Parts: sequence; C-alpha cells; structure tokens
Amino acid sequence: MRRRKSITPLPAQSNLPSTFPDERISYHEIVKATSEFGKDNLIDRGSIGSVYKGIFSNGLVAAIKLFDLDMEDANKSFDVECRILSNIRHRNLVKVISSCCNLDIKALVLEYMPNGNLNNWLYSSDYCLSIAQRLEIMIDVAYALEYLHHGYPSPIVHCDLKPSNILLDEDMVARVGDFGIAKLFTKDQRILQTKTLGTIGYMSPEYGATGLVSTMADVYSYGIVLMEILTRKKPTDDMFVGELTIRRWVFESFPDSIMDIVNVDLPRGEEENINARESCLKLLMGLALECTVDLPEERLDMEDVVARLKKIKIEFLS
Repeated sequence: MRRRKSITPLPAQSNLPSTFPDERISYHEIVKATSEFGKDNLIDRGSIGSVYKGIFSNGLVAAIKLFDLDMEDANKSFDVECRILSNIRHRNLVKVISSCCNLDIKALVLEYMPNGNLNNWLYSSDYCLSIAQRLEIMIDVAYALEYLHHGYPSPIVHCDLKPSNILLDEDMVARVGDFGIAKLFTKDQRILQTKTLGTIGYMSPEYGATGLVSTMADVYSYGIVLMEILTRKKPTDDMFVGELTIRRWVFESFPDSIMDIVNVDLPRGEEENINARESCLKLLMGLALECTVDLPEERLDMEDVVARLKKIKIEFLS
C-alpha cells in the first residue's frame, strides 16, 4: 500500500476498460522512459513487436510491450491482451499497469520482471537452478493455469505456454505472461476451433493438427515445459527427429533410466539427498507424461496437477 501511494498518477491516452488501475501513461512518457526506444533498453524482440525496459519520471520501472502497428496480427494481439488482462488478477500472472493506444503507438505497460524469463535461466551458463527452484517455478505456473481454467467464470486458455513466456520476479516467483493468442471462452463453452497456432513443439496434437483449443491444450503445453525444465532439452532440439519427440524420449526412459536424461544442477549440500531427489524427479516426470497423453480427455486438469505438485513438494522437502 505504501508503494502504491508513492506512485503519482500519470496522464494518459488509453482505451483500456475501467477495470485497469488508474495510473495512465502517455506516448511521450513512454518515449522518454525508454530513451526513445534505445537499444540499451531492449529486453526482447518477438514476431509482433518488442519489449523495452522503461524508467518513468516518478521512479516507476516497467516493461513496455510495444506492438508493431504494421502487422495485422499485432493489432489483434493487443486487443486480445487488453480484453483478457483487464479482467484477471493473480499472483502468478504478469500484472498490467496501464496501456497507451493512439495513432502513433499501441503498447502495454507491464510489471517489470528483473530476473527475466525461464528460457534464459535454463540455457544460459550464467544461471543455475536447483531442483527445488524448478519445482517452485512449475508450481507457480500450475497455480496460474489453474486460475485461468477454473478460477474465473469464463475459462481462459493461454494457447502459447513456453519458457520464454514464464517470467521471474525479484523473488524468483514465476509469472505467466504474453496473452496475445489466448482464448476467452463463454461460461458453458469447453472447446473451440482457431486458425491461430501457438509454438511448434509445445502445441497439443489436436491443437496443431486441427486448431481445436480447450483447457487441455494448456495442460499438454505444461507437461512439455515440465519435461524441458528437468532435462534442459527443447522440444525442437535437433535430437528430436522423425518419430522421436521429447515425450517419447522421456517415456522410453521412464522410470528406471530417468536419471540418465535429467539435467538438474546439484548445489553444494544436497549430495545427501540423492534418494529424495531421484524420487521427486520420477514423480515429476510421471506427472509430465500424464499431462501429455495424446487424447485430451485422458489428461489431468490443472486442479489435479496442482494437487499432485503439492504432494510431491511435501515429500521432497520432508
């Protein structure tokens, strides 16, 4: 509450629904905060725009997601994110501070995540994640999906869950972001068809083949990310060719040879917990396999996933 009071409201030009916070940010303030979108402030560049770090005159540090106005998909993504993010609030979802929308710019002003994204932590030699940290991150992501699927009157399907869309705050709490292709269902709707596809390797079979989307598509993606965070192998790795996929690789190694394929750093002091570590990894890989079965009706839902993860955490830490 003290932090919120210290933020001076900013003037804005925005078309966001009234459910967004009162802080409003103008185009000129965004330009100034990013040093005219300078390279030093560039965090990430994607297919529909770029993300910059911005420091505003009142001290607010934010991530500014700038949409490329020349791309039709970018305009659609901005509208989708505004519509969905204006109605959801959860500890494990990236918080939107404000937006700016006029003839010059379409941008979302987001909570800044100082520890970047999960992809960087998995594949950079500068970072190290213990098994306990990886477990906590995947529990955070599960909480986010559980809320999207079951904690809101109309289910929301993210449609593009992957490590680069899992952001980490100053306390290494994971937040799911990037709702550019997410789908907001009606109250009684359980499945829909779309022409907009997610990322190769993370899409469920029914989503990739026919465009059918349900909450079970997110469950599948979650299972793939869980395999990836434990093996440090992308589902698009060069080793996965022909019929060999990351799921089949894990399945063929489960359970007896699972320790041969995991790639989890073992911090000093954890050597005596080898048995607990191996048991935890087997339980997590078993869960990942259940999330990624071919038929969506046979997958766990995210409420079940959260319950299983809580049990695994208790066993691992006991």
